[in-house]
Amino acid sequence: MLGRTANGTFWMARYLERAENTARLIEAGLRMTLTRDADAAREEWRSVISTVGQSGQFEALYGQDYSGERVWNFLLRDRANPGSVFAMIDAARSNARSVRTALTREVWEAVNESWMVLKDALVRPVREAMLGEVLAMVRRQVTLVRGAFDGTMLRNEAYNFSRLGTFIERGDNTARILDVKYYVLLPSLAWVGSSLDNVQWESVLRSVSGDRAYRWLNAGAIDPRGIAEFLVLDRRFPRSLHFCIHKLRSNLAGLAHEYGTETSAHELLREIGTRFHEIGIEAVFEQGLHEFIQDFIAANQQVAQAIEQDYRFYA
Repeated sequence: MLGRTANGTFWMARYLERAENTARLIEAGLRMTLTRDADAAREEWRSVISTVGQSGQFEALYGQDYSGERVWNFLLRDRANPGSVFAMIDAARSNARSVRTALTREVWEAVNESWMVLKDALVRPVREAMLGEVLAMVRRQVTLVRGAFDGTMLRNEAYNFSRLGTFIERGDNTARILDVKYYVLLPSLAWVGSSLDNVQWESVLRSVSGDRAYRWLNAGAIDPRGIAEFLVLDRRFPRSLHFCIHKLRSNLAGLAHEYGTETSAHELLREIGTRFHEIGIEAVFEQGLHEFIQDFIAANQQVAQAIEQDYRFYA
């Protein structure tokens, strides 16, 4: 496969996953603000912007105006924001079009339909009364693309590069949400273990659609340490860090089989995977959750860069 084709499928998947993750974060932020006063609500919206790493861009345009409608429109449709959902869906479509011959007709049509539907939905500012419907639309359209991809694509190079993009992005998203939990969401360390702390942890679960799965496994009990373990180490949950690493290793193994050789990315992932198999949640907290997550984010980025270099994405 040509490097630029691998690049197109990889980044198509990353942009789609990032768009869905952003919609999930906005929904979690909205849920939290519905029961908070105005000042607390602004802090919740600030945390959403911080999680997606766009504080600098937002404040350059709007200063400290972290009102809900300003934030969600910035993240959904603002043409001045290259990290908005619409910009990412547009980038996903551009990448899909550039690798059209590597995709099935069903996948291309699903991506193109998503772009058309969301372009129409986001042509005007989104009001609060319509926000829930628009967020559901984003998740639904990305799910349609994912379903078409899983149901029609050969398990070949294009499939593996796309899945690598998906799980690189998903692991990064879950890690950033966890990191912001300790350093932005809580007003101070004095709140740890309080009822507010538990509500914030529940919002973390909702932002990754893990609340039902976690409650089912833990008889409904909200336990911060248990939630951290669930999102970091549980191999069954499809948005946990461990699950993402496992899938990255699986799809890189598929590429090694296709090409008959391993690369530096394989070695990096082997080291990360070994660590996840050997570590427990007590060791994570002993090291420090923030430090552990920062190490993961850095390693995840190294893997992404190694994949791009090893498979000559820009050749």
